[in-house]
Amino acid sequence: MSAAGRTGRHFDRIARAVRAAVGDFECAFTKARGDGSRLAREAVRSGGKLVVAVGGDGTASEVVDGLALGTPRDPDALFGFIPRGTGGDLRRTLGLPQDLDGAARALASRRSIVCDLGRVEFVGNGGAPEVRHFVNVAGCGIDGVVTEHVNRGGLRLGGGKLSFMLASARALLGWSDQRVRWRADGGAWQEQAITALTVCNGRFFGGGMKVAPDARIDDGWFDVVVWSGLGITDFVTKRSMLYDGTHVKLPNTRVARARAVEVEPVDDEPVLLDVDGEQPGRLPARFTMLPGALRVRVAGGE
Repeated sequence: MSAAGRTGRHFDRIARAVRAAVGDFECAFTKARGDGSRLAREAVRSGGKLVVAVGGDGTASEVVDGLALGTPRDPDALFGFIPRGTGGDLRRTLGLPQDLDGAARALASRRSIVCDLGRVEFVGNGGAPEVRHFVNVAGCGIDGVVTEHVNRGGLRLGGGKLSFMLASARALLGWSDQRVRWRADGGAWQEQAITALTVCNGRFFGGGMKVAPDARIDDGWFDVVVWSGLGITDFVTKRSMLYDGTHVKLPNTRVARARAVEVEPVDDEPVLLDVDGEQPGRLPARFTMLPGALRVRVAGGE
């Protein structure tokens, strides 16, 4: 369950808000990783036109994954989201209301947007090849370590920003940059030591950090942000730059644009992935842009 299980415990209140906004609906609960994707596929196969994720960014990512992988895909199916999780980054990217009643009313809106999706092929934590889709941000390096810390549950303190700040500080203590090889759009391979390499469809990750301030979810491009040499001192003294997006001006930050990104480890040490707030596996990975692949119900247009 998202938000350390709070979504399930408070579902009666959530259900009342949704019913008041859209009327009767059918629901199903996730019990294990992967259930969100399976349930989304089943909903579309049974004729569902609006499939809503209730929870955090990881839950939303699973539901989107199910919509993207569904066979046959329904071009009229809409994704809806009631954010109740820790990070809140997808909510920020989509411009959805933060309060429950506002998010529920957005489901009744007549307004939808068409946005891009990212597809990532990688090595799962069990060692087998896997595929996931993401709306917001995926990446590797310290991103994966931070996400692993947060999702263990021990650092879900207060709001999402505090949880990710504490997890980031913990991960940076004793951190050493990891060497990877990467290339964009089939170009020349580059080898470098990275703190993090993020492939961004949206602008936010890590509980509100504006990792890619110029990214747009409907322009057909990834914004690729590479950090090198970022340590705990930088995080403490330049933290505000991570949240307002001005960190891209720092000399140890590089920004590129691409439609496909490949990343491989150089050493034997595993380089962990973060995919929309989940830690599903490790490098090597290939990220591919899928333009206009998802229709999303958003606020406005009642």
